[in-house]
Amino acid sequence: MMKKRWIKGTAALLCAAFLCAAGGATALAENGAAAETETEAAEELTVNTDAAITSCVIAGDKNTIQVTAEGNGDMANTDGYLYLFELKPYESEIGSRTDYAAWANGGTSASFNLSLNRGTASDRLYSRFVVAVLTKDGYQEISKPHYITNPELVAPNQNPYKAPLSKKGLQMEISQIGDAFQLGVKHSSVNIAFHQILGSGIDYEYDGKVYHFSKPVIESYDATISAMSNKDITVTAIILNGWNPATPDLIVPGTTQKSNVFYYMPNVTTQAGFEQTRAIAAFLAERYDGSNPDYGKVSNWIIGNEINNQQWNHMGATSISNYVQTYQDAFRVFYTAIKSTSANDRVFFSLDYNWHNEADGQLKYGGKDIIDYFNSIANVQGQMDWGVAYHPYPCPMTDAVFWDDAKTGLITNDLNSPVVNFINLNVLTDYLATPAFQKPNGQVRNIMLTEEGFTATNAKGDDLSLVQAAAYAYSYYLVDSNPYIDAYILSRQVDAPSEVNMGLAFGLWSCDMSQPNQIIPQKRRKLWEVFRDIDNSKKTLETTEFAKSIIGIDKWSDVVPNFKWRSQE
Repeated sequence: MMKKRWIKGTAALLCAAFLCAAGGATALAENGAAAETETEAAEELTVNTDAAITSCVIAGDKNTIQVTAEGNGDMANTDGYLYLFELKPYESEIGSRTDYAAWANGGTSASFNLSLNRGTASDRLYSRFVVAVLTKDGYQEISKPHYITNPELVAPNQNPYKAPLSKKGLQMEISQIGDAFQLGVKHSSVNIAFHQILGSGIDYEYDGKVYHFSKPVIESYDATISAMSNKDITVTAIILNGWNPATPDLIVPGTTQKSNVFYYMPNVTTQAGFEQTRAIAAFLAERYDGSNPDYGKVSNWIIGNEINNQQWNHMGATSISNYVQTYQDAFRVFYTAIKSTSANDRVFFSLDYNWHNEADGQLKYGGKDIIDYFNSIANVQGQMDWGVAYHPYPCPMTDAVFWDDAKTGLITNDLNSPVVNFINLNVLTDYLATPAFQKPNGQVRNIMLTEEGFTATNAKGDDLSLVQAAAYAYSYYLVDSNPYIDAYILSRQVDAPSEVNMGLAFGLWSCDMSQPNQIIPQKRRKLWEVFRDIDNSKKTLETTEFAKSIIGIDKWSDVVPNFKWRSQE
């Protein structure tokens, strides 16, 4: 069937065609006065059509996008057809555009097919789509935008996710990698910041444009990541957007540099920002897909750090709805780049322990609210296999004893708790286990604990290394016995002098404070031994026996729900 097209012409001609499609006049007005009357009448007509995209996927041929939509079927005051428009992440509306990508007959349901154009300048992999109708005033959107939800289908790397033998992880110093192997580390993390990796020496072409990366910096990451992944340590990359005056397009327009801000919101709100961010994401995903052992394999990707606090992901004071929408658009670019390269890699956003605490609704937001908004937006615009990387430090961080944190007034065992940390971690995991937050396949979303530690000193400089080790033992057992947590990456292998000066001696090793600009291990703490043996079934209970008197318990199973080693107590 030949599709009917409207021809834009004089107001009288357009009005006549509109009325004919709607069941009105069947001929043009015979004089100018009649045409003017019909035009005024048409201007009073309204469009009651409404639609929602219910599916947007890449077809089995890997070259076609299939979109389905459902609506109320009311096509009055339209030309009777539905039109699918493509929007880039930086485009908020179709405006006066007429270049629809596909069309379908109007009704309560519709299907559209269009080319993916993968690997060309017209690549639609990262696009979102809206349904529109044609009225006398032009094309009008009648649906919310929707992204492709299965980018993993086109991934060259379809290898399954390699689950480590235990949840034990450590923020490592690459100079101490031999020590890490001796400790039996199963997980580790590495920070990758935009402002450090851009430069010269490595040229990368994406969709016809060439982008430049710093060869010495990238080769340093290659050495670190490959050293870990080649020894079966699961590597988590934390992607950060630092301020770089040479690349202003990577910063959301209107954002100003702040002295107390560490990193900034990735920018996909402009064409230049989107294209650069997409190229960086694709470069990293391809570089660390595991195909080259000299580069290594990243299996988990965290986009930003503690995004509920703009100190780590700054764009300026704004509502949580705008903030999360802006973040999710950027997150989805990384997600699409990663999943279309390695289908079973995992992608996370990061939260600190402030579940409701400190939230001001403009620069700081509650972790629960971030989860709620992120999920609700994805429900409309296309769900993803997102996960949560959480940081359940003791409250306050300068006191390793977390089991009495309720005395702060910030810890309760319910969803209204201001803070969620180790002692009430079930609040987070139980919440994400509810059906509203489960993956599309019904599984509980992946949760990792990717930054947390316990200080071995206090403000007076007292040696509390036994308390530190006991706190780790207790926290690890809580995590290891919780089926919804995949990994626990402890901060850190060696004290950092800058942190020690703030009363935070987190390391398995103390550091040489006479060299404040370097991290030099000095002496092992009790924590080193506990960390080494905590996941060894033959040694774990023996190595943590000392901790019971410090915590004030007789058996671990008395304070650890579903304690993994209960039968051995």
